[in-house]
Amino acid sequence: MKRAVLVNGIPASGKSTVARAISNTKGWSLLTLDTIKEAFFAHLGTGDRDYNRLLGKASYQAIFALIEDFPNDSTVVVDAWFGFQPVEVLQGHIAHAGIEQIAEVWCHAPGEVLGERYRARLGQRHSGHLGESYIPELIELASRAKPLGTYHLFDVDTTRPLDSAALMKWLDTIFT
Repeated sequence: MKRAVLVNGIPASGKSTVARAISNTKGWSLLTLDTIKEAFFAHLGTGDRDYNRLLGKASYQAIFALIEDFPNDSTVVVDAWFGFQPVEVLQGHIAHAGIEQIAEVWCHAPGEVLGERYRARLGQRHSGHLGESYIPELIELASRAKPLGTYHLFDVDTTRPLDSAALMKWLDTIFT
């Protein structure tokens, strides 16, 4: 049975930190939307916002196409913002990949914190990502973003230290 931990949250919510902690502790494969998207940027180039979204959707689909080829007893950690497309798209990808068991880890922080984090890493991220002009939209998005709510859910307020022990124990109860 394939299993997936969906580490979900809007940009700058701390998903990558949490996803790496899970992957490193559990030894599960990690697939991140940004890793794939940045490879597309490097090979295909960057563009406007619509192009950025197109590569985001392609990256999202690529993640689940890769999982489809994983062995049946695999558990994978997926780091992505799952709210940028309709949930039906995600459910189709999950079904096609053969994932049978899912846990969602929801990462969040107040919009102002996310805006500060996003601004602080602008010079460190690939130039294909949205720039500083995205910050007001990101802050507004934080006020309405929510977890998928379809799967087992663990909530992480990333303004506080991650309780790794509690998260790993919770994952053990989900994937027994």
